[in-house]
Amino acid sequence: MRAVRRLGVCTAVSLAVAGLSLPAAFAQSSPPTTPIPGPAEPGQPPASMPTPAPGPVVADAGTMIGIVRILPNTVPTDSILDDPDFESKLPKQSVAEAGMGRAIAQANSTAFFATERAVAEASPFGVSLLGKTPQTPVGLVQAALPDREQPTSANMQPPSSPADQLVKLNGLNGSVHARWSEKTGPCVSPIADARYSMGSASAVNALPEGLSLGGLLNGGKPAANGAGSLLRIPETAEAHSNVQLVNVPGQDRKAVQATSSLQLAGVRLFAGTPQEIQVDVVGSPRLTATATGDPSTSTVDHQVPVLRVSRGGQELGKLDAAHPNLDVPLPGLDQRVVDAGVIRLSAGELKKDVVGTEVRAAARLFDLQILRGHAVGLPTSLVQVSFGEQIARAAAPDGGVDCTTAPAPAAAAPAGTTPQAVERLALTSSGYYVVPLFWTGTALLLMGAIIIAVLPRRRA
Repeated sequence: MRAVRRLGVCTAVSLAVAGLSLPAAFAQSSPPTTPIPGPAEPGQPPASMPTPAPGPVVADAGTMIGIVRILPNTVPTDSILDDPDFESKLPKQSVAEAGMGRAIAQANSTAFFATERAVAEASPFGVSLLGKTPQTPVGLVQAALPDREQPTSANMQPPSSPADQLVKLNGLNGSVHARWSEKTGPCVSPIADARYSMGSASAVNALPEGLSLGGLLNGGKPAANGAGSLLRIPETAEAHSNVQLVNVPGQDRKAVQATSSLQLAGVRLFAGTPQEIQVDVVGSPRLTATATGDPSTSTVDHQVPVLRVSRGGQELGKLDAAHPNLDVPLPGLDQRVVDAGVIRLSAGELKKDVVGTEVRAAARLFDLQILRGHAVGLPTSLVQVSFGEQIARAAAPDGGVDCTTAPAPAAAAPAGTTPQAVERLALTSSGYYVVPLFWTGTALLLMGAIIIAVLPRRRA
């Protein structure tokens, strides 16, 4: 009976010690890291599974054939902040914008999602009305991982819509290719490549009579052959963007290169009218940013074509680095309807910058502005068109990208389990070992209490 009483006392003491120690044990331990969801399909790599990336390797290349802006800088910009003073300082937008032909290539070894290591996109157009940009349903996109050994190509002819009065496109084709290796990371060719081509295009095909430049532009439905449109691209145009690793002289490791190129033979302004202006592009604009991993050897190369402007077979002038602006008169217009006696052509400028091991640049082929007089009360142009907008950005690790000894890829975690990288991260805290040690000590304490209770007690 006395042994049973001693057993009960020892057990109560042990449980009391355990109860007092339990909150402290849980207070010392840290909650486990929330695991990243596993892949939805068998064999699919996890969203954030690390892949070999001798980097960081980051690059972007974008090419836009043309952008049309109706009444630019006239629509106030809204913001989520209810602050009129702040909104008044924001740049104003256009009544309507329409982009023609976009090709984008991207690479990012630091992207969280595996499918964003390499992305290629080609789309025929984009539209914005009063600062609102609806989603366009036509376009091609390819992303890696997984590695895409073959490009995706398709015809992208959009259906007829009221937007044809602003931009009408024909003969549209696109191709996208995105690659990223599970074994060698960006050491593939190409990393990302996007092409977009169109057979012909016309823009600002119909405007209200009061805005039709004295009857120079269409006031009703757009003509099938583009006659009466503000501008027309009669021949094939192509936008091409590419990201890849390249060899550079005097360096064993590879450089990261982003290239934007444009094929555009020429543009017709006021097509099919006595005032038709012909702009011929002699050469192909090309913008290349090459990051070697050394700011002193990283470069930006910009190939600038010459633009020749003529009307009725007579040359009016040319646009190049020495002659960046050209004003072209439009005689014979009905000035009682609209005062737009001059259009201005401006050669696009190059902007470039080097920050650390990253080099970036932006350029335009040329801008077109149809000027309105102050008599109409609008201190802006009726229409502004920008051709050949290009960007290129590339960043490489110090010394370049080493593809000779690419690291082995990390083992893929089974579906529905936590990736290995997350498990290692979760076990870095010593708090995860406190709870097992606590229960082990509690069990030993109880066993000791039982042994003491059952052993015979000697009298002094």
